[in-house]
Amino acid sequence: MADRSEKLEELRIKARALPKAPGVYLMKDAAGVVIYVGKAGCLPDRVSSYFQPSQIASAAQTLGPKKAPLLDLVDDFEVLECEGVWEALLIENRLIKDIHPRFNESLTDDKTFPYLVITLRDDFPGVFITRDPHNDEFKGAKVLGPFTSVYALRESIQLLQRVFKFRTCTLDIRNGDESRNYFRPCLLYPIKQCTAPCAAKISKEAYRADIDRFIRFIESKRSVMLRELRDEMQLAAKELQFEKAATLRDQIKAIEKLDDRGSTRDNWQPEAEGFLMDPKKGLESLRKTLEMDQPIRCVECVDIAHLMGGETVGSKVCFIDGKPFKNAYRRYKIKTVGNDDYAAIREVVSRRYREAGVGHELYPDVIIIDGGLGQLHAAQEAFAELPVKPPMVISLAKKEELIYVQAKSQAIRLGRENLGLKFCQAIRDEAHRFAQHYHHILRRKKVVGE
Repeated sequence: MADRSEKLEELRIKARALPKAPGVYLMKDAAGVVIYVGKAGCLPDRVSSYFQPSQIASAAQTLGPKKAPLLDLVDDFEVLECEGVWEALLIENRLIKDIHPRFNESLTDDKTFPYLVITLRDDFPGVFITRDPHNDEFKGAKVLGPFTSVYALRESIQLLQRVFKFRTCTLDIRNGDESRNYFRPCLLYPIKQCTAPCAAKISKEAYRADIDRFIRFIESKRSVMLRELRDEMQLAAKELQFEKAATLRDQIKAIEKLDDRGSTRDNWQPEAEGFLMDPKKGLESLRKTLEMDQPIRCVECVDIAHLMGGETVGSKVCFIDGKPFKNAYRRYKIKTVGNDDYAAIREVVSRRYREAGVGHELYPDVIIIDGGLGQLHAAQEAFAELPVKPPMVISLAKKEELIYVQAKSQAIRLGRENLGLKFCQAIRDEAHRFAQHYHHILRRKKVVGE
């Protein structure tokens, strides 16, 4: 027993000396056989955690009954450094499928772990995360996985979408459908995370080429893929295919910058400084609260501002991936007469979402109305008149900060430190600031005019 404790301490010291980088670790037994493969955002922190005295003492609780014997068998480990968590996720998946480590056997359960599905039979293939890859809707699709973490998989796909700009929506997009010429793409198009095949912004052939490169990327090493892309770019340039060469150049640059992170100053305007938290965690917390199956990426908030019934204005702000997207901010001078918040909300909702309401564009994932149950009902009355309904509408009441959800009579009360609530408060405060600013402009014009 003393020898075993000394061995685990030796492994802990070795783990603490690992480079502080993302990567994959391979646990081995005394015979040198790999018995477990895992990924880490920071190798020394993750690997050394296995050999902490507290972890060893409570292995059955922390590792689970099936994985607890791992600490009795591990004799050594190896690591592979990666460019980022996204690469660690893909390498971990490939190693598990190639090696079949003893303590990773539970990944054979396709109902438990997430898969990545690419619907290759579609004219414009979509990329989806699912726990049921054998569903009829994915017939003929390319299936990758299983993966061990749905959160890490979502984050990785979101990063890779910046490079290959594939669609993740469930729209039925057909190449010969002329209505695509009149469809308004979602906000992933202006932020350059989708090439908008829904709105005929890209040809079937060019989109398929992007998907093919995406598949090659996730099935090969990054260095190999970059070399192939550079060769393709040079060939396209020699053949005077300058548009194709420019696309390849942009993809190469994007791959090289996959793990770049902007500072807080780069991403937030001063008005949103109260929002200085991890926006992804806030969105994930909100998703769980609202019991939504798909990740939340686009959120809009509507607010009304007025002074004694005069110069009533509305505002709509938009956050994408938890960050303000100011190009999508809108102001509305209310035409409805009188000091009636409910009528103003109905007017703003009708004006803002009339295109989405007839299927000419996509709704945001979540729409937040500033106010209580009455304001939510006012918005729902406006949506009721539209043929296509939004996926999720909620309201956030002031003072008590209660969340009212469509089709539910009971309000949701969250703790003040809940990240989902903090996200809702931040976008609500930003909508209020934006509306008040417009209101003051109109008031100033009126006073000067008088």
